[in-house]
Amino acid sequence: MISEDQLLRLLADTESFRVERTTSTTDTAKFSQAVCAFANDMAGSGEPGFLFIGADDKTGTPSGLKVTDQLLQNLAGLASDGNILPVPALITYKIVLSSGAGEIAVVEVQPSKLPPVRFKGQVWIRRGPRKGIANEAEERILVERRTAASTTFDAQPCQGAGLSDLAIDLFTSTYRPQAIDAEIIAENHRSIENQLASLRFFDLKNNLPTNAGMILFAKDLLNWLPNAYIQYVRFDGPDMGSDVLSEKRFQGDLLTVVRNLNNWVALITSTRPERTSSLQEKLVADYPEPAVRELLMNAVLHRSYEAGSPVHFYQFSDRIEIQNPGPLYGEARPENFPRQTSYRNPVIAEAMKTIGAVNRYGRGVQRAQAILEKNGSAPAEFIFGDTYFASIIRIHP
Repeated sequence: MISEDQLLRLLADTESFRVERTTSTTDTAKFSQAVCAFANDMAGSGEPGFLFIGADDKTGTPSGLKVTDQLLQNLAGLASDGNILPVPALITYKIVLSSGAGEIAVVEVQPSKLPPVRFKGQVWIRRGPRKGIANEAEERILVERRTAASTTFDAQPCQGAGLSDLAIDLFTSTYRPQAIDAEIIAENHRSIENQLASLRFFDLKNNLPTNAGMILFAKDLLNWLPNAYIQYVRFDGPDMGSDVLSEKRFQGDLLTVVRNLNNWVALITSTRPERTSSLQEKLVADYPEPAVRELLMNAVLHRSYEAGSPVHFYQFSDRIEIQNPGPLYGEARPENFPRQTSYRNPVIAEAMKTIGAVNRYGRGVQRAQAILEKNGSAPAEFIFGDTYFASIIRIHP
């Protein structure tokens, strides 16, 4: 957070690659473009960018704004609504001017470690005091910068794999139209390697697909990541010693897996009428389909692909258990779960938002709990293991 003195110095200066000012409190698109541009840090400064709301864009004069909690919540929501991908790191706060000239809402944005960052499929950058959409050369600079800094497993190159191991038509016909603005696609003259690299699916330095690229588009993913599947088993009792009624394996590229999982959850969940009075009844589910889907997608998103086991999706006579390999990641801890979310697989997280597998970042668990409560079910339970994370949904009584 900056101090009032730092704020006043920045307001007294002109707008720059690190500063944008506005008096508007409702122009969400403008705010999002600014956040995207700061996250891309085209200048390579490594320093945060600042969007100041409540100051004239030309003079920096405070407008007398009264910053509300709702405004700060709306600004913080820019990081989780899924329109800016990958998710930017930002904080919002207000500074009350001691002169009595009003208040300034501050959005402080850290440079992304996974550029290029897009807002609705377009890469926004700042060229000095002005922002605009990156051209091919500028976007390539961002791609190369990311490659040098890649640390997460999904952003690393998949050793031994090649472009021929990817189902390119799956990328061009299914994923790309959802991820990239149509005008950008129409003007695209780049090679397929550069197109994949701009979305973090190809490592240009090593000339290899990234692990995320393989997870999304591999022709035979298990050949490269043998445990990248989901194992479903239905038991005829309350424990794993019970007879197995059915089992199924979900494998293949992530787009296919997500589609098949959604279809399967719809098949194994059902509703039934429950009388609430002598004249009324309501529909309830043993396991509400949206809640199961949310927690299942959460497991797919946060799983460790480096671990030696698949995601386990078990249905017992009294509960559903979903267990993903890998404990809570990063800043997430049992004591701050689910308020704090950290992404083990940020590129996969972006892809799942793009294909509609998740609606908003960091909201899946809360949404599942709300659905269970509405159904009259017990809240979901969570197990924080040293090597795994598990969700439990009890059957409706």
